[in-house]
Amino acid sequence: MVSGTKIIGPFSQIITMAKLPLKGAIADEQLEIINDGAVAVGRSGEIKDVGSFHAVRKKHSSATLEEIEQPSVLLPGFVDCHTHIAFGGSRAKDYAMRVAGKTYLDIARAGGGIWDTVTQTRAATEQDLTTHTLTRAAKHINEGVTTIEVKSGYGLNVDDEIKILNAIDAANQLTKADLISTCLAAHMKPKDFDGGQKEYINYLIKKLLPLIQEKNLSKRMDIFVEDSAFDLVHADYFLSEAGSLGFDFTVHADQFSTGGSALAVKHNALSADHLEASTEKEIKLLASSNTTAVVLPGASIGLGMNFGPARRLLDAGACVVIASDWNPGSAPMGSLLIQASILGTFEKLTVAETLAGLTFRAAHALNLDDRGRIEKKQMADFQSYPCSDYREILYHQGQLKPLNIWKKGIQL
Repeated sequence: MVSGTKIIGPFSQIITMAKLPLKGAIADEQLEIINDGAVAVGRSGEIKDVGSFHAVRKKHSSATLEEIEQPSVLLPGFVDCHTHIAFGGSRAKDYAMRVAGKTYLDIARAGGGIWDTVTQTRAATEQDLTTHTLTRAAKHINEGVTTIEVKSGYGLNVDDEIKILNAIDAANQLTKADLISTCLAAHMKPKDFDGGQKEYINYLIKKLLPLIQEKNLSKRMDIFVEDSAFDLVHADYFLSEAGSLGFDFTVHADQFSTGGSALAVKHNALSADHLEASTEKEIKLLASSNTTAVVLPGASIGLGMNFGPARRLLDAGACVVIASDWNPGSAPMGSLLIQASILGTFEKLTVAETLAGLTFRAAHALNLDDRGRIEKKQMADFQSYPCSDYREILYHQGQLKPLNIWKKGIQL
């Protein structure tokens, strides 16, 4: 009689991420490491058991075996909680201008910046955007990322924002990863909108948000709080209105100036993302709140600026997550593991803290409690690396690639 359960193993090490705190610093000694381990996966793709290979096989004697022959280390699948991978075109011109010494404002005045991507994305068809999103998601999957947040925000009008969200939804039906959509129509006030910030915010609230709910295209909102985007007054209004409609939200906060993270905490946002400009005041505020602090090393690398203060946030007791910010302008690299390993070097993060920021803590930033750990009842999303010591993974700074990847227990 076939039980419907599958055993995957043996693995040299399983790094379960179980029993670790949601907030604050983590020592490597706190990691649960199962040597010569295996995972039992149920028919619906949930983890039924994890332990030593011998014990799991004995307990699930009628299960089928997916044998792993090469020495390898098993980790949960990574969760990237902040990306902008649904876009058209390129901003290579921006990069060349930036490394030649031009400022963000100089580039925008020369026709670059976010508006350049808006123009190129508006010109793309929905099918184009679906294809682009799938291509970028496939790269992430191959690097062990099994859940990917994807923002709109390069349409900046009702029709084009809906087009982008439709493309994300279509890509989600076709990709092997889970794509979690977020509406970022409040990315900046579009140049072709006739009115000020308040009028544009009202336009989104009255015209776009109800349509998103009607079409069930996203349950999440985001807003860029910055001098070049939306000020604190109008962002406060937007978050209040979006919250009253039942949306979850996150905030682009403290990238170049402070104020956004305090607003995120005030509205109990799921996360405040960027934080490069955060001071001790903002660090203490985030640490004492339920809002996750998301640092984006890809943007720091892309813009040549300081990293978000991950070490100080952790020491203060915050929940710290690492995401890629994969976008065409400031963070075109997209490789989450490379970015995380570089951030860990500069911010002096333990291996455990970095892995936590890529797994269960990142899932928490998306309000997902069913993934990010290898333990019973969690989704069987995991990845293995061709080594026998988990520390090798970050040591190679993203050059050690996953050997195998599983989504809901199915090897991809």
